Amino acid sequence: MQLARSKSPALLAAFAAVFLAVGSLLALPGYTLTGTGVRVRTIGVLNIDVYRISHYMDQLPATRSKEAVIDMDTGKKFVWTMLRDVDRASIVKALREAYALNQYTDTPKIERFVAAFEGDLKSGTEVTIAYDPRAKATTVTVAGGGTATVAGLDFMKATWRIWLGKIDQPTLSDELIARLR
Repeated sequence: MQLARSKSPALLAAFAAVFLAVGSLLALPGYTLTGTGVRVRTIGVLNIDVYRISHYMDQLPATRSKEAVIDMDTGKKFVWTMLRDVDRASIVKALREAYALNQYTDTPKIERFVAAFEGDLKSGTEVTIAYDPRAKATTVTVAGGGTATVAGLDFMKATWRIWLGKIDQPTLSDELIARLR
């Protein structure tokens, strides 16, 4: 019994340290969901759900506009969850075309970004595109696949324009900022 008592203060101190560490992690500023939508591919009269996409920001813009979200130099991210299987070539082609539609032509940066898509995307796969304002870099992470980081505020803005700029599905842009007030 004496041995157990001598370990109690050490155990209590360890528990307190873990509690404080977890508490400090929970106190970190979080992201605010600004909206969620579904990317749809239309083929003739058929609409096919491709992925669900959500947008988050760690600070919100003063005005509720797509341009304000694009231009804001703050932590932000898109998270996709694939709703169907899509081959690598189709995803890469769609991303390249979206950059072109929004007049972004820095080919080395685009190619670095799409290189993260190493293989086909299966239903349920998650893709995260996050911007770090301290590093001025955008990172794409494909669950079970690759990752790539591309530097530059210009690249972040070009990437955010894919969903909030010129897009063949304008309702998706509206859905991605629907929670902004």
